[in-house]
Amino acid sequence: MKKTALFLLIILPLLTIGRPKKDNSMAHILKNKNLEIHIDLPLENYQFSRFDWTSKITSVKFKGIPVCTQEKIEGDVENIYGKGFYNEFGIEMPVGFDEIKEGEWFPKIGVGALKKEGAEYSFSKAYETEPADFKIMIDTNKLLIECVSQIVNGYSYVLKKEIELLENSFVVRYHLRNTGGKIISTNEYCHNFLAIDKELMGSNYILKFPFDIKPELFGATVNPEEKVELGQNEITFKNTPNEQFFFSNLSGSKNVDAHWELINTKSKIGISETGSFKTNKINLWGWKHVVSPELFFDINLKPDREIEWSRKYDIYEIDN
Repeated sequence: MKKTALFLLIILPLLTIGRPKKDNSMAHILKNKNLEIHIDLPLENYQFSRFDWTSKITSVKFKGIPVCTQEKIEGDVENIYGKGFYNEFGIEMPVGFDEIKEGEWFPKIGVGALKKEGAEYSFSKAYETEPADFKIMIDTNKLLIECVSQIVNGYSYVLKKEIELLENSFVVRYHLRNTGGKIISTNEYCHNFLAIDKELMGSNYILKFPFDIKPELFGATVNPEEKVELGQNEITFKNTPNEQFFFSNLSGSKNVDAHWELINTKSKIGISETGSFKTNKINLWGWKHVVSPELFFDINLKPDREIEWSRKYDIYEIDN
């Protein structure tokens, strides 16, 4: 084993999470002269039943300036809300949920097994949880976390997540293998809780997409104050929205390049995400302090098959 790498094997005990416990553990930090990325390991802080525990990127700074924030403006004392670049599997397509009865268990990729409660799945519900097993390998500019699931109603998988720090960017690579006897059919996205230099949403922000925006093709439009303005291929803000906004299926369900770019004309910093895949689903959520473009990746994985995809984030200074 290389001296630069440290391999840790963490076997998680079975535990029931009603309200996730608080944890003041230090984050793992990937850092160079331009970027600083803080990542909570699987047993640190957030242990709620929604977001993937294998890549809890809580903070990213570019030349000392933060480019992301958190879901709730007033903070997250209980560690149950999203931060930074949290991703999630199955927000609307929970694996195996409809196959089981109340009180039985279904898999949540990157978390473990959740106990079914209610007839409809709700991503915001605090499900009772039996965590998966996690392995962690730390290198100088990389963090690799492996999630090995238990067998749940015929479903099981191994998820490997690698976060690599580059000069002005970072890459999140996914490798999912179906080790069970049933097809895994779901999707994955990253929530991307963005705010550059802690500035509230407003006229200094421009969010760009590589396709024409056609509101008549959206799945849903929630823009109560009409402060979010839709252009041909970009989204801007009249003023700071006090109410939450949401738009679904921005591309009208067309297959498009998985890409967005957010720039702040005041701080002259831009950030973009580029997926290694095409996507037919892009959602946008936000509030006064945050904007979250979401690029969805579809998964339809047969037993004993594997799939890989990645998300690259570039952060840079802009000239105008």
